[in-house]
Amino acid sequence: MTGCIVGWAHSKFGKHDGRDVESLIVEVAEGALADAGVAAADIDQVFLGTMNGGFVKQEFPASLVFQADPAFRFKPATRVENACATGSAAIHMGLNSIAAGKARLVLVVGVEKMTEVSGAEVNDLLLRASYRKEEDEIEGGFAGIFGQIAQKYFQRYGDQSDALARIAAKNHKNGVSNPLAQMRRDLGYEFCRNVSDKNPLVAGPLKRTDCSLVSDGAAAVVLADMQTALSLGKAVAFRAAEQVNDFLPMSRRDILAFEGPALAWKKALAGTRLGLDDLDLVETHDCFTIAELIEYEAMGLTAPGEGARAILEGWTEKDGRLPVNPSGGLKSKGHPVGATGVSMHVLASMQVTGQAGDMQIRDAKLAGILNMGGAAVANFVSILEPLRT
Repeated sequence: MTGCIVGWAHSKFGKHDGRDVESLIVEVAEGALADAGVAAADIDQVFLGTMNGGFVKQEFPASLVFQADPAFRFKPATRVENACATGSAAIHMGLNSIAAGKARLVLVVGVEKMTEVSGAEVNDLLLRASYRKEEDEIEGGFAGIFGQIAQKYFQRYGDQSDALARIAAKNHKNGVSNPLAQMRRDLGYEFCRNVSDKNPLVAGPLKRTDCSLVSDGAAAVVLADMQTALSLGKAVAFRAAEQVNDFLPMSRRDILAFEGPALAWKKALAGTRLGLDDLDLVETHDCFTIAELIEYEAMGLTAPGEGARAILEGWTEKDGRLPVNPSGGLKSKGHPVGATGVSMHVLASMQVTGQAGDMQIRDAKLAGILNMGGAAVANFVSILEPLRT
């Protein structure tokens, strides 16, 4: 363990009309510093995670963090990008700086403002995280890509529409308890299961309730080395922080195996000598319900093709054997791309420190996180625990 999360902040996710990226960055930067009880002058490095890629005109955003406090001036600040795993990539950069002895305190901010462009533009911009030589003609952007994945899964393992609807219903129910979530509405299984005017098919077998939300938002964490963390009010330690990247083209791999996420989980658990049953909860990357279903298999909760058991038998409910996405996940919380990975670490930190409010999993001390960029291309797994019990 070389780094700890010692403070955090999280904006509400949703559509933030009248606000720009800068204001979201400033909000969470100020909040994370205050929560950690440190000053801007104490921060050694800043990492800013945003995919952007055309969502907003303002590029080159790392130094926008300095708008939160002039004491940031002249400190190293770097923008990090790794598709939907951008937030976790930025956290890893901070951990690496601490491990190398280059920094004692690091501020990491993740941000995205996706609602300034049309839905068609959002689809096109997100496709930039695919292999456009082969996947550019897939209709519906990333919903189309995961629609294809769902179709292939159904062909190999049978129709899993019931399981996908149960995942959507679970995450929307959990989101009601999350004051930061974009959609706090329990839609129920029947609504998620059936095609309707309000829940139309979007791509392949995926309905609107199977797809995460287009969102604006930001989250931030302050990272500290172990010695500094022990001197501060709270600290959440990384038992594991693993990154595994795979080929970009889906044609070069078995897309239903999610081999990158599976290897990241395997390395994280082996490195900590933990089993999956030791975890109290998991925040996983449910950009689409089919992703969460396959991720059950990738993390080792079930055998390949049997992920439906985990949701249909209640294993991943808040009161199940391994609660998955007690925050509501991306499905309910929203998915502002660059902010997502940081958000997952904030919410997991809240759980293991007993600060998750109505989302709280009783006696949670070990939380797993999978943040995935693209279609299982950039895969980050963290395991968090409180430094002091």
